[in-house]
Amino acid sequence: MASNPTGHGPTGYDSTPIPRQPFGAAPTSKPTSKPKSVAKKRTAAWSRWLHVYLSMLSFLVVLFFSVTGITLNHADWFDGQQAETKRTGTLPAAWVNVPDTARIKKLEIVELLRSKYALRGAVSEFRMEDEQCAVSFKGPGYSADAFINRKDGTFELTELRQGLVAVLNDLHKGRDSGTGWSWVIDLSAGFLTLVSLSGLVMLFFLKNKRVRGLLVAVVGGALCYLAYALLVP
Repeated sequence: MASNPTGHGPTGYDSTPIPRQPFGAAPTSKPTSKPKSVAKKRTAAWSRWLHVYLSMLSFLVVLFFSVTGITLNHADWFDGQQAETKRTGTLPAAWVNVPDTARIKKLEIVELLRSKYALRGAVSEFRMEDEQCAVSFKGPGYSADAFINRKDGTFELTELRQGLVAVLNDLHKGRDSGTGWSWVIDLSAGFLTLVSLSGLVMLFFLKNKRVRGLLVAVVGGALCYLAYALLVP
């Protein structure tokens, strides 16, 4: 059929005029995502990343503090692991037989005891009295005490090794383990705090489990409080 320029009658095709965009107008595009939704996705992704990798990084830390929490609560199970050793010896009397206690050779005494008897730990006390000096070494699960006669330099040394479990328990508590290990405990606590918080943040992005998860968290907190209120004298 021939076309009908007037737009009336059969023409063989749809003669409805196609709307045209005004010249110079910006092309239409899909609506961009809201800034809030972008921030939401980034927060969810970062919380998931933190939770996964911090959990793996602190896996052994969590295991260590979990196991030693049990051994600390039942320290009496491991009482038989203690080993006590007593020795006697003599050091130069001139190191201690001086009127002025400030002139006692503290460093030399400590180094002699360490090198001769392989003592461990840090010096926790060096006490000077009229008739004797007392030197104490402390470490995780370990102690050594030397009592030195100031007249002739003779001494008695008692060394106590409490076993591997006692070492782990003292590391858990940070007792006699030094400043460096104290930093390890602080960093471990920081990692575990971030793991817990990132897991909580992740929960808010799980629509199907958010309410139930929060309810379980509330119930867990309530149970902890009840255990404290009812079981702790």
